[in-house]
Amino acid sequence: VQLQASGGGLVQAGDSLRLSCAASGRTFSSSAMGWFRQAPGKEREFVAGISWSSASVRYADSVKGRFTISRDNSKNTAYLQMNSLKPEDTAVYYCALDYRSSLYVSSSYVYWGQGTLVTVSS
Repeated sequence: VQLQASGGGLVQAGDSLRLSCAASGRTFSSSAMGWFRQAPGKEREFVAGISWSSASVRYADSVKGRFTISRDNSKNTAYLQMNSLKPEDTAVYYCALDYRSSLYVSSSYVYWGQGTLVTVSS
């Protein structure tokens, strides 16, 4: 399985971005997916997660109400819609697929994308 994250860029505070994570392989449609982010000098943190069927979604408190995670299993692609972006959202965003123990823990995931940089200026 390979994951390709895209959609990052430089935006101003209050703007929106949509990240995409395209997956190869047959595992995607049967696996939960998560988005994580890592800011300079900080640990990688959970942003959002979605079950294989999209029936269950979870968000970090810091993004709740602003970010929306979704997926299209027919396209093997997941998305992270980010609205009302803040400077503190600046980070490299990673998508991850198929966790073993916890949706919220980065070390639990089996497959990772390469990351896409989101920079929010004030």
